[in-house]
Amino acid sequence: MTASVRTVLGDIAQVDLGMTYVHEHLIIDSPLVIDRWPHIHLPDVDAAVRELEPCVAAGVGAIVDAMPAASGRDPVRLAEISRRSGVHVIACTGLHTSKYYGGQPWTVDESPEALAGRFIADVIEGIDRFDYLGPVVERTPQRAGILKVAVLEDAPTRRDVRVFAAAAITHVATGVPILTHCEGGIGAMAQVELLERLGVPLERVVISHTDKVSDRSYHRDLLETGVYLEYDQALRQGGRAAEGTGRLVATMVEEGFVDRMMLSADGARRDLWSVYGGLGLAWLATRFVEILGGLGVDDEAIHTMFVKNPARFLGFA
Repeated sequence: MTASVRTVLGDIAQVDLGMTYVHEHLIIDSPLVIDRWPHIHLPDVDAAVRELEPCVAAGVGAIVDAMPAASGRDPVRLAEISRRSGVHVIACTGLHTSKYYGGQPWTVDESPEALAGRFIADVIEGIDRFDYLGPVVERTPQRAGILKVAVLEDAPTRRDVRVFAAAAITHVATGVPILTHCEGGIGAMAQVELLERLGVPLERVVISHTDKVSDRSYHRDLLETGVYLEYDQALRQGGRAAEGTGRLVATMVEEGFVDRMMLSADGARRDLWSVYGGLGLAWLATRFVEILGGLGVDDEAIHTMFVKNPARFLGFA
């Protein structure tokens, strides 16, 4: 069976994906976010479309929106952004860290099998229009093409283990790839070991935010397991990116790990977007590519990290 990539506008061939940011946030909109973290509140379709215009001009063809279930995602708005911008958008299922779920006990109490039922339906049938926040479920045409799990500390809690188990069940049932969140970049090996025990092939896993940790041995050990790492802190580093994520990427490429590396901007803050006065998401595909070139990362490696690896990773039958 041929693999394809599941976008909010339907399945596409892997070769049609193009340059891909594998961890972004185009819509984050929930009462909890508005109340506690207004700096990450991203509700505006028009603003997202304007933000993507220079990305498209720089060659970006696809974006993974990494907001999972009941934490601020909106599949209908993502579909509108995709249609208007021309960018393929991959929506996410799964659960974020516990801090996003005040007043939602099902995210803690449900069994792995029950959670997996929700996740599988997001992938196979369509994401709930009410994002599991209402008294009813109404499936949209927009289906999830990736699953996110997250850990807030350096090791998974009992709640996290339930979510990871649900992710493993979902992966076995659907083949959907898995993205993990490492708060502070730490604890990635504990996540890898848990997913491996649960039977998830590590080549179907990408770990986020590890470039918050500068220790090269940490990255070598992770990459040698067979997981992907996506480096996504360069935009936040700005003028320090050459000596931060840039130098780290160059080192790992030089050491032969380019086939397990991907790049993104994790633009989950309003002050990172150009429409709100920041450097803008297109900075990654323009200025950061120049920085990498200056550090000795050639065009083939950049193409591998932005195009070949995301297409391989995001495809599933």
